Amino acid sequence: MAVDLLLGLQWGDEGKGKIVDVLTSSYDIIARFQGGPNAGHTLEFEGNKHVLHTIPSGIFHPKATNLIGNGVVIDPVIFMKEIENLAPYDIDFNTKLLISKKAHLILPTHRLLDAASEAAKGKAKIGSTLKGIGPTYMDKTGRNGIRVGDILAPNWEDKYRRLTQKHLDMLNSYNVEIEYDLKDLETTFFRSVEALRKFKLVDSEQYLMKAQKSGKKILAEGAQGSLLDIDFGTYPFVTSSTTTAAGACTGLGVAPNQIKDVFGIFKAYATRVGSGPFPTELFDDDGAKMAKIGNEFGATTGRARRCGWIDLVALKYCIQINGVTQLMMMKGDVLSGFETIKVCTAYQTDQGVMEYLPYDIASENIKPLYEELPGWKEDLTQITDLDDFPVNFKNYITYLENALETPIKIVSVGPDRKQTLFR
Repeated sequence: MAVDLLLGLQWGDEGKGKIVDVLTSSYDIIARFQGGPNAGHTLEFEGNKHVLHTIPSGIFHPKATNLIGNGVVIDPVIFMKEIENLAPYDIDFNTKLLISKKAHLILPTHRLLDAASEAAKGKAKIGSTLKGIGPTYMDKTGRNGIRVGDILAPNWEDKYRRLTQKHLDMLNSYNVEIEYDLKDLETTFFRSVEALRKFKLVDSEQYLMKAQKSGKKILAEGAQGSLLDIDFGTYPFVTSSTTTAAGACTGLGVAPNQIKDVFGIFKAYATRVGSGPFPTELFDDDGAKMAKIGNEFGATTGRARRCGWIDLVALKYCIQINGVTQLMMMKGDVLSGFETIKVCTAYQTDQGVMEYLPYDIASENIKPLYEELPGWKEDLTQITDLDDFPVNFKNYITYLENALETPIKIVSVGPDRKQTLFR
């Protein structure tokens, strides 16, 4: 049985959590393959809003098993807070949640290093979420990291102490002051590790191989967005993991030839949290209007998201590198009321007109070139039938579908799972 893959095609915050929640009823296993608690997946249903950071977005469905894969980095403290927040929902985590033994742990000192590194950059800071993600992946690739499976060993704290001391030595090399009480941080950390031990820790790649052979349907869930990919994103303003389709192979142990459909999610406009280049960013009333109507604040950090028109140059690039087979458009309702909708189709640069993403859009003198489409005034949030969409909104969908040469199969017109229409 092949594995389907769902990921974001912009700078994150596209609405992946909602769509995973909507699709979960069609799958047996939801498997998260990269990132850490720097991601925030927001789900809304039955009048309640839920924000998940580490736990896969299928956790509210009674029949689906949720797997945190080896490519994920886990902060035990944040993880246990998520578990506590889900207590009112009577979820049987012993049967519904599995954790890969090969996933790496975020230590308290990883967060301190993250804060020190960002502070030392001054004005050149990259907009880290300060969750310790980067330092944890650095230890992983440097072969110093501590994995979930390590906490099962009786002497695992010896390894912890050695790595922590290395981090403290590194902190001393930064010419910045970071206030912290390591003993206090460690008290909460070790308590959370003890709780983490009680969960079902598995050899996740073996579990998925057996699941495939037995005919289970698997959906791989990505975090962040393709333009934050460590290799193909807007480097260095990126995350520390592979957010593109390739990350599902390395983050779950799934073979490339086992991936079937790749679902690419994008907003009807564009947003970005934190620092980094954003060619279509708006600094006028239109941008402020998008932010207000779309409630554009980061689910993890609470930071205001920067808003702009949709960028087809970047979107085509992400569709190509991911091999996207189906598109899902989110937040079309936010654009209601705009007289004109702008679509970036190319960049004007010092080297001429570019219709592809250049090596470094941060250093390029880029001016977005737009096509303009007529907007619509109708409220979309109560619409339950595709035929009832305003003509100009239908035309916008068709325009994007033709320009991107990929079918748009889902259109979202609000945050609730019911505000999701299949085409």
